[in-house]
Amino acid sequence: MSNRQRYRMRTPSTGREILLEADAGKIYRDRDTGETLEVVGKVIPLAPSSSRLPWAVENLRFCEWCDQLAQKDLNDCPTCGRRMGPVAAHSD
Repeated sequence: MSNRQRYRMRTPSTGREILLEADAGKIYRDRDTGETLEVVGKVIPLAPSSSRLPWAVENLRFCEWCDQLAQKDLNDCPTCGRRMGPVAAHSD
């Protein structure tokens, strides 16, 4: 379980963004330009969380018990606490 909050941060001049576990009050800099990174937003799920996957369509599935969204890397639904079935394999 991760206790540190992840943030989406942006380099002002290039617009490049990264996801970073950040500490409050600490200044983070872009490794190429040396500019101070701007906080764009918090990454969901908020800390603390059992999942390491950010909430995005490709990382989510529906719990077959409560029909709520949960990250694919979780075995138990964070909403109802019941065990979810295996993630279905794609046949592309």
